[in-house]
Amino acid sequence: MKTVSIALFAGMVCCGFVESAPAAESAKFTEKVIYSFCSQQNCSDGYRPLAGVIDVKGTLFGTTTYGGNDNGTVFSLDPDTGAEAVIHSFDGHRGGSLPYAGLIDVKGKLYGTTSDEIHGMRQECGSKCGTVFSISRNTGAEKVLHSFVGGADGEYPEAGLIDVGGMLYGTTIYGGGTGCYGGGCGTVFSLDPSTGAEQVLYSFTGGTDGAEPLIFGNLIAVNGVLYGTTFDGGGTRCQGSGCGTVFSLDPGTAAETVLYSFAGGTDGAMPEAGLIDVGGTLYGTTYVGGPSGGGTVFSINPGTGAHAVLYSFCSRQNCTDGRTPTAGLIDVDGILYGTTAYGDVPGGLNGLGCGNVFSVDPNTGAEKVLYSFAGGTNGANPFAGLTDVKGTLYGTTYAGGTGDRYHCQYGCGTVFALTKNR
Repeated sequence: MKTVSIALFAGMVCCGFVESAPAAESAKFTEKVIYSFCSQQNCSDGYRPLAGVIDVKGTLFGTTTYGGNDNGTVFSLDPDTGAEAVIHSFDGHRGGSLPYAGLIDVKGKLYGTTSDEIHGMRQECGSKCGTVFSISRNTGAEKVLHSFVGGADGEYPEAGLIDVGGMLYGTTIYGGGTGCYGGGCGTVFSLDPSTGAEQVLYSFTGGTDGAEPLIFGNLIAVNGVLYGTTFDGGGTRCQGSGCGTVFSLDPGTAAETVLYSFAGGTDGAMPEAGLIDVGGTLYGTTYVGGPSGGGTVFSINPGTGAHAVLYSFCSRQNCTDGRTPTAGLIDVDGILYGTTAYGDVPGGLNGLGCGNVFSVDPNTGAEKVLYSFAGGTNGANPFAGLTDVKGTLYGTTYAGGTGDRYHCQYGCGTVFALTKNR
């Protein structure tokens, strides 16, 4: 079983819906829940969003892992009115199921992936190992561009896609070889959206080159080179074969270079999220590690591989600064913004907290908690990252909200907006 799956689904029950006052710093920002999932009968509107949202001409688009036909949805949301519409419900068959990742918009068409996994368990997937799809924003019509069959072409595309010059690039968590639970250690692939032709650019071996690029580990492209992270591999043993890596890949030659291998100590371990490029420096997060074990915000020099920890979570008593960031960062006017899945408000079965929205100054390493989720109607456990739209931060929570508690004991998740008080 994947460690990440345990972490994600533990988050469903980490908060006991104890409403409490946000931390003092949080008073600088106001949260508004725009939509609570499973507000419609039988959760036809979707529930449990693992991914964030994107903005396309003033409308938000995203995915829910479940709901619709119980195989997940693609939805649109008016941020001003809170009106949500399911534009596509996955059928669980040829059309795929369980979209873990978010969407990208390319020339008016939405692109994404379905994982097709069952309860986070790695198993022989036969010919149903995930898909790459396109969706019409206007009609909701889905087109499956590629269906993974397992083995050499990859298995389970958990992360989202990027568009580089009209070509799509992504990763699969398994496949590509024979290591890592017998199904391969993951791949980096390209896909031509006009023909559906898929090509595996690199297959991870599970050794020093890395293994298992995970759910929030979207690739980025900088000057024609792809950069990403792996949750496992790298050589120093945390679990499996290592504590994770930061890598680069030349899509023309398929040459992979490990820029940094995490050691699992104060430098961090097990990055679930992808990277961002700010002025030639790469920034990211690790799920665990750091002096207090609660994860880190780090920087990488892509030219030299020099690594620096900017901030270590759980540095404050009772982890009021947050813990275990699963998502990546965004840059807004030189300040990094992100989310932690747990931490801050205590409560729940494990007392891990309900997560927060934070900022980090990359120059000083100073962290501020902008908002602390309380686990009730305001949401809980923001696994995904943020989107900035004209100074408002939008995101999703995996739990919480006012949705049907019969389907989701701890709430079915929300879409929220965070604005700075004036």
